[in-house]
Amino acid sequence: MLTLDQITLAQGPFSLVADVSFNDPITALIGPSGAGKSTLLNLIAGFVAPSQGCVLWNGRDISKLPPAQRPVSMLFQDNNLFPHLAVWENLALALTHRRPNAKQSAQMKQALSRVGLVGYETRKPGALSGGQQSRVALARVLLQARPLMLLDEPFAVLGPALKQEMLDLVAEISAETGMHVVMVSHDPQDAARIATGTAVVDEGRVSAPMPTRALLENPPAGLKAYLGATQAP
Repeated sequence: MLTLDQITLAQGPFSLVADVSFNDPITALIGPSGAGKSTLLNLIAGFVAPSQGCVLWNGRDISKLPPAQRPVSMLFQDNNLFPHLAVWENLALALTHRRPNAKQSAQMKQALSRVGLVGYETRKPGALSGGQQSRVALARVLLQARPLMLLDEPFAVLGPALKQEMLDLVAEISAETGMHVVMVSHDPQDAARIATGTAVVDEGRVSAPMPTRALLENPPAGLKAYLGATQAP
């Protein structure tokens, strides 16, 4: 379970307060642009330090740990692949900075199989479609084998059908591995598709997560204004 315990983050005129726990297997963060959703993910991952409060994972304070030592993996909007390295080499970096040994190679093959990219090992990111690049990034997360995955809208540039396919794959992997997911979304349909709980980030605060469908069917005033004419799923 992820807990943000009396967190305050202050960056110049921007401030964000969070005192919540995320218990759902998949939790969506939704709210206006600039509200702090991506900043919150960066705080959880350790790229941004809170002004006060602490980040807890299963009751353990991980606030002082550097990003590499946190039980967290993160998918960014640009997938963060090295363009000069082939798929196999990009995946190897999740396990080793050297040539992978037999056990690691078997893990990499298994990860590629799970995301449907067997046979793409020698291709570089530039030779892949956007969806294939997203699958490589997801395979790397599988290899990292950390219990918490953060999604900063990595599928936003994909077409609707492909984005739904990737969201479904994330949900399947979460169910198979027990990996918890916290995902930023500007699209309520994304949250409704796979997130059992959704928290609103608005006016400098992170709300406690609510069941996604109930929240979208009866949104609070701030979320209703943000959604505008968007119909609840």
